[in-house]
Amino acid sequence: MLSNFNIHYIQPIRTFNRAARLFLWVTVINGIIFSGWQLFFNIYMLQSGFERDFLGIINSLPSLFGLLLGIPIGRFSDRIGRKPALIIGIVFSSLSFLGEVTFQQPALIAVMSACSGIFTMLLIVSQAPLMMKLSDGKNRTMLFSLNFGLQTLAGALGSLFAGQLPGVFGSLLNVGPTSAMAYQAVLIATVLLGTTALIPLSMMKEPVTVQAQPQAEESQTDPAVTLTRLAVRLATPNFLIGIGAAILIPYMNVFFKDRFAISDSFMGILFGLSSLFIGVGSIIGPRLTTILGGKIRTVALTQFASVVFLLVVGFTGSYWIAGIAFLFRGALMNMSAPLYSAFCMEQTAERHQGLMSSILNIAWQVGWSVGPYLSGLVQISYGFTPLFIATTILYVLAIGLMWVFFRNTEMEA
Repeated sequence: MLSNFNIHYIQPIRTFNRAARLFLWVTVINGIIFSGWQLFFNIYMLQSGFERDFLGIINSLPSLFGLLLGIPIGRFSDRIGRKPALIIGIVFSSLSFLGEVTFQQPALIAVMSACSGIFTMLLIVSQAPLMMKLSDGKNRTMLFSLNFGLQTLAGALGSLFAGQLPGVFGSLLNVGPTSAMAYQAVLIATVLLGTTALIPLSMMKEPVTVQAQPQAEESQTDPAVTLTRLAVRLATPNFLIGIGAAILIPYMNVFFKDRFAISDSFMGILFGLSSLFIGVGSIIGPRLTTILGGKIRTVALTQFASVVFLLVVGFTGSYWIAGIAFLFRGALMNMSAPLYSAFCMEQTAERHQGLMSSILNIAWQVGWSVGPYLSGLVQISYGFTPLFIATTILYVLAIGLMWVFFRNTEMEA
């Protein structure tokens, strides 16, 4: 058992180069800090006297501008390189976040929110292409999965840490721990601490080696047509799963409350365990890839298994069974995300990887731009049952299309 663990987990991690290890530190710092921002930004805005409709606009602007400018952002990352793109993203997203919590004029807050979406998108689309350059066939799956798992686990740790800060800053500033000033201090401190990610990033040397282009791209005479066809095939499953997730997953806490009337404490335990399961599951993914003989086989199997657990959550009458199924559903669906991301980058020429990363993110975000609103309308009239059925159909369709498109084209080193 220990020998297998060493072969499949320890050895790949040991083969990470210095740049890959530094990149993982950037991931951990960002995960811890961003969770603190998510935890208290909405509360700060409401405590500052802003209305909920304005808060909704502010929360929508980052996704909207990320969608609108996703393609140019991806091309910009391809042009300047991944490390410079990450540095620019961290610096200017941090300035934008600071503007959101220091300006009091609604117009300026909206501008800062839009800017945060643009530079956060630059961060997101640059990560997968950079991980391609920092890894090889032997450790790439582990790097992608470990990056995803560390983000989740660091987020859980960050939430625990940030939860203690309002009381600390309230005492330091002689204000109430639930006052706008205390929350503002927490958010400013979180953003400033987040800029420490620039330290390991500045120490990292981006490789200049060029990845070999996939065979499918070399065999075509028109690269633009080939890239478009590849983008459609890679992005379509992301688009379908994004819509399926958007209409249901954000409301799982509401579902558990409505269906089982569970307590807030049990809710906190359940969702905390979910983050832990997701983090651990993502690290198991590389081992499954080895056992099953490929990323696409692993993604298809884990996503299909997650659909089974999703149906158990939606239609069981026991909250214990629903809770356990919820944990396994989240772990299985999310462990496939870094595997599919690595696969997509392997199918794309290095000079187009930033663009492809943008396309994949846009395909995912389109569903999230409309799904939650449509879900609310369905819940009012019909409850959650149609949403579970619709999500299941969308997931199964996405899995089927991915299998048809790529079951014979996977490139495993």
